Parts: sequence; structure tokens; C-alpha cells
Amino acid sequence: MTDNDFLAQRFEAHRGHLRAVAHRMLGSAAEAEDAVQEAWFRLIRSDTGEVENLGGWLTTVVGRVCLDMLRSRRSRGEQPLETWRPAPSAEPDPAQDALLADSVGPALLVVLDTLSPAERLAFVLHDLFGVPFEEIGGILGRSPAAARQLASRARRRVRGGQAPEADLARQREVVDAFLAAARNGDFDGLLEVLDPEVEARSEAGVKSGAARVAAGAASFAHLARVARPVLVGGTTTGLAVFADGRPERVLAFTFAADRIAVIDIITEPARLADLTVEEV
Repeated sequence: MTDNDFLAQRFEAHRGHLRAVAHRMLGSAAEAEDAVQEAWFRLIRSDTGEVENLGGWLTTVVGRVCLDMLRSRRSRGEQPLETWRPAPSAEPDPAQDALLADSVGPALLVVLDTLSPAERLAFVLHDLFGVPFEEIGGILGRSPAAARQLASRARRRVRGGQAPEADLARQREVVDAFLAAARNGDFDGLLEVLDPEVEARSEAGVKSGAARVAAGAASFAHLARVARPVLVGGTTTGLAVFADGRPERVLAFTFAADRIAVIDIITEPARLADLTVEEV
């Protein structure tokens, strides 16, 4: 295997996450794919031998690419070619298209389109993907405090402009079913609420497929017993384990067709400190 082949394998392991980031930033599946492809081009032109967290590096690159695209779009007064649903690509991926379409509802996209490019990047990267403000500030060329302020301003506008009660109610039903199955070690019950291609992502790596993710969830019944439903970033339902009133583990879910399609398991203190987590 050549070095480029190995690099391509590592990149493909992060492609789904990068597409989700870019789609939430741009509101267009076609443009999101362009942004991810540009990240690949930048990767193969860069010396990443010293990069310890390739996923974080790629997320930062996609963020910069999307920011440039948003600024260019705004300067020309353009809107995304397709409004809510992913456009067909040369190689259709129905499961991924469903994930992208359902994880970004029309109400959220309408509000995101009212934000400035900097506000949108700060909100999406921090509130939806847990990227620290230090990294967001680096992308924007601003201080972490300025990035935090941008995200806070965007968050207020998102909360004021959305009407997500119905979506959140459906999410809560799925999360409650997931939690009950995990507490009881109910493997079949977990399979019922997990997308067949579900991914569970943590600092330790990625698990893919409903059977693997269900087996992992069922083995952590002791944590499930103390986990509580929460609202993560003000936009999506998840679970959290608290210690001394603060979250020490957060599971942020992405939903597709009323099933859990992505589970982001966040345990790193710095990322937890930057998350907005509210009990529901």
C-alpha cells in the first residue's frame, strides 16, 4: 500500500463527518461535496506527518473552505441551488443523503441563512460539533472570546427563529427508547432505534454499523442507568452523565428517518466545557 493509499483510507474514515459539517454550514449537499473534495486536495498537498488528530485538522480545513464559500455566496447575493434536499451525485448514497437531509431541518436552515458567515461557522462548529473556540477563532482570525460571542449571538437568533418542538418530541421518543434498551442490555431494542449504518464517534475512534454500536451500548448499562436526556447546543436531543452538576460524558445524536444515525461521544474536558447542555 502506498502512502497516498493509506492517506486516502484515513480520509475516507472521516468523509461522513466532514460532509455533515459542510452540509450544515452550506445547506447544499452539492456544495458540501465540493468542500469535502477541496479538503482532500489540501490534505494531499500538506505535510501532515506531525498531525495527531487528523479528524480535527480536516474539520478545521472544511470550516475554512465553507467560510470562504459562504462569504463568496453572500458577496454575490446567491442562494444554494437546492434548498432542502440533497441533489443526486454521480455516485448516489441513499443512506448518507437521508442523514444529511434529516439532520438539517428546513427551519434550522432558514435561520442559519440569516446569520453572517462568521456567526454561522461559530455556531455550527461549536454548538453542533463541539469544536473548541480556540480553533474556531483561528479559522476566523479572531480571539476565542470573539468566537464565543459570535456563537452566542447566533444561538440566540436560532432559538428565537426556530419552532423545533415537534422534531424535538420525536427525537426525545427515540432517545428514551435508546436509553431504556441500553439500561436493560436489550440488544434487539437498540437495533430498533439505530440506523443500520450508524456511526459512534469518540476520542478513541469510530465504530460503524448497528450491531457493533448496539453491542457497545449494551455493555455500558451502568452508565446508562445514570444518564439523563439533554438538549445539546439548543438544537438536538442527546444524553449526558453528570458529576457534581457538570456533564462528564455527553452523547450527541444525529437523527435520520427517526433513527439514530450518528452518536458523538464527548468526554474530553475542554470540549465538554464548550458545549451547551441543558436537561430536558
